[in-house]
Parts: sequence; C-alpha cells; structure tokens
Amino acid sequence: MEYFISTVLVILSGLFSGLTLGILSLDAQSLRRRAKHGDKDAAIIYPIRQKGNLVLATLLLGNVVVNTTLSIFLGTIASGVVAGFIATGLIVIFGEIVPQAVISRYALWFGARTIWFTRIAIIIASPVVYPIAKALDYFLGSEMPTIYSKKELMEIISEHEDSEHSTIDEDEERIVHGALQFSHMMVREVMTPAERVVSFDENQRLNEEFYTQVYEHGFSRLPIYSGDPSNIIGIMYVKDLIVEDENITIKETEDAFDANCLAVRAGDKLDVVLGRMLKSKHHIAIVRNQNKRFVGVISLEDIIEEIIQQEIVDEDDEDPVARVLATA
Repeated sequence: MEYFISTVLVILSGLFSGLTLGILSLDAQSLRRRAKHGDKDAAIIYPIRQKGNLVLATLLLGNVVVNTTLSIFLGTIASGVVAGFIATGLIVIFGEIVPQAVISRYALWFGARTIWFTRIAIIIASPVVYPIAKALDYFLGSEMPTIYSKKELMEIISEHEDSEHSTIDEDEERIVHGALQFSHMMVREVMTPAERVVSFDENQRLNEEFYTQVYEHGFSRLPIYSGDPSNIIGIMYVKDLIVEDENITIKETEDAFDANCLAVRAGDKLDVVLGRMLKSKHHIAIVRNQNKRFVGVISLEDIIEEIIQQEIVDEDDEDPVARVLATA
C-alpha cells in the first residue's frame, strides 16, 4: 500500500510540474488563432490558458502540496536520511525532469487530454488560489500578448520555409518579405526618373510616325506634356487610340487623353501611394519633388514588383531588367 501511495504521489507531482511548464508555455494568442482555424486541442485548452494566473497558482500549489506530502509519507516508512534521498531522487527525476521534458514537447496534445485534471485541480484549490490569482491580475494586469517586429516576422517566415514540416514555399517567403518591407520605401527609390520617361507633346499628331514610336516603346500609358517635357498635364491611354480619328492632336482626342492624372511626391511612402492608386483607380502617377517639379513616374506595376520581389516582364519588353511604366 505504501508503494502504491508513493507511486500515485509521484505521478501527481509529475502532472503538476509538467502541466505548469507545458500549459503556460503555450501562448494564449496563438491558441486563440489556432482554435479559430479549427484546431480542436487548442479550442479545449484556450478557455483555461487565458486564465494564466489562476492556472499558475493552482498547478504550483498542487505541486508543492504533493511534493511535501510525498516527503512526509516517505519519512514514515524509512529513516530520515534515506527518506530524504529517496524523496529527492523521485521528485527530481520522475516529478520534475521527465514530465517537464515530455509534456513541454507535446504540450498541446498532452494539455488537451489532461484538461479534466486541470479543471478539477482549479475547483479544489479555488478557495486558496482564486484570491491569489485576482491579486496578481490586479497588480500585474492582463497577460501581455506576444508581438513580433517586422524583422522577427521575416525571420520566422524564413525558418518556416527552411523547415520540412512547414508548407511555406520560397515564393511565399519572398512575397511576404516584400510586403513587410515595401511600406518603408519611398517613391524615389522605385520610380522611373524623368530622363527615362517616354512622353509626348499635347500637340503631337496621331500620324504614322507617332504610332511607330508608340509601338516601339510598348507602353500602355504615356505622360503628355505641354511645351516643356517637365510640364506634364495628363496621361494618354494607348489602348483608346484605336477609336480616335487620324491626324488629330493628342489634346483633341476624346478618350485617349486624360488630364485628370494622379500626382505624388518623391518622398511619399509606397504603401500610401498604393492606397491612393487603388482608391482613385489610377495605374500610373506623376512624381513631383518639393518644388512641384516633374521628376519621374511610378506605376502600380512598380509597387507590385517591390511586394513580390520580382521583375514583371511584359511580352513587349526588350530588356528584361528595364522597368516598364504601366500595366496593360
């Protein structure tokens, strides 16, 4: 009978010790997300885990009571020194090291299957641990959620991509990295500078020579200026030229020329410009400096390339590394 009681006490000691480390090592926010996406074990543990101080006080109290009882009980069936060595060995090996090593590795699985034990322990210990947990909640506040910086998130994604246990592939890693970084970039870093921009004067006639130039460049949207190439007054949509009359000027076209173009500053952040483009339904924007001088253009495609971290090459691009001005 003595050996049976000792075995039960060692098992209880291991449960309290292992669950203390296992359950509290599970992040409450992570459990909530996993439960939301259908993880049954996370859904079972989360209601208990979110009461962190109550669980901590219960499991620690249970562990202390069981270990103390085990030491006292062994003292009744063996001499003081022998009982001390036996109790220490049993508690350290089978009550601490082994259960903590096992349960911490399989915390989610083990915690879900012993949740009944944790609930019973909370109910039994509630007269003592409930006031302690309330006091801890009052003085320490709510448990702080785990928040990662952008660099940490990028590192986590990279680690997942490198792991054989993850479904994240190289393309997803590249895109997520780009999405986390592009909001810190400015327009001037990705725009096409003014000296490389293909543009036409508003008085340019829609003749054969003009169409040849448009075809050779292969852009679907082209800035239009008045007099000086730095005086951009609108955007011409190449696809709409097909319905225009021949030999008229660009400014005389009915559909191809749009004077309502989007203008941004060279120092604007890419995420802000992306939001403006999506809201205004513009695929290209004129870039001006602080003096409102024309310095380049930026397209929706330029921003997307920064997000996906890969050049988008159109069928009309002769140079794969050349940045195109707009999407078709």
